[in-house]
Amino acid sequence: MARLQERYKKEIQSTLATELEVQNPMAIPKLSKVVVSMGTGSPANDKNRLESALGDLTKITGQKPQIRRAAVSVSNFKLRKDMEVGCRVTLRGKRMFEFVDRLINTAIPRLRDFRGLNPKSFDGRGNYSMGVPDQTIFPEIDIARITHSQGMNVTFVTTARSDSEARALLSHLGMPFRKTGE
Repeated sequence: MARLQERYKKEIQSTLATELEVQNPMAIPKLSKVVVSMGTGSPANDKNRLESALGDLTKITGQKPQIRRAAVSVSNFKLRKDMEVGCRVTLRGKRMFEFVDRLINTAIPRLRDFRGLNPKSFDGRGNYSMGVPDQTIFPEIDIARITHSQGMNVTFVTTARSDSEARALLSHLGMPFRKTGE
């Protein structure tokens, strides 16, 4: 069992139950999945960009990414329908908790000029999205072998019914949210 998953089951669940005044243990908010995606843009600009993104995302998440294709053609971006424009990984279970643990404890502290995550990036249904400006904050990536600096999006999907419940869950998991007064 992952370290963060074990801590969730032993400590965080009971703390959330008392804090949110939930009697039913099945109604306690939990993390259901984490989606990590990288958009590489039009392959007309650089064909090798998608391969490097696939390799980096595989190293970071420990799972093979799914290639995403363009839904529509956009002539201004030299983009045609069904061109490969990015990749994503959906993490669940043990891999999800291991990734979140590495993200919170190893990667986020390596961000330059970091003052906390935006507390307003919730979607109204208890899910949180954040952007990572560069893949090099992860220790799995060898900086000497980087050909393209690539950002990524990370979405935390929870079973929380509201943003306040999700914020409480993610705060207890260790997400460093920015104080609202700053």
